[in-house]
Amino acid sequence: MNHKRRMHDAIVGLVITVGVAMGHYVSPHWNLLPAVIGLTLIQSGLTGFCPVYFLLDRLMPAQGAADSAGCCAK
Repeated sequence: MNHKRRMHDAIVGLVITVGVAMGHYVSPHWNLLPAVIGLTLIQSGLTGFCPVYFLLDRLMPAQGAADSAGCCAK
């Protein structure tokens, strides 16, 4: 399993767990957070666009990709 997929799974799992815990201990309105994550996962499965992967692609460029503006790129 690649690093981005593991990061995605960890982020989504953490947000869902925190949302359920907050919904139980703080306010039932926090249950909207895991519901929104669930709807986003359904949308991602249908369209192929995942906001978490979009952010991970921006923050963690592909390994081995050389930046053409870098000092070592020829």
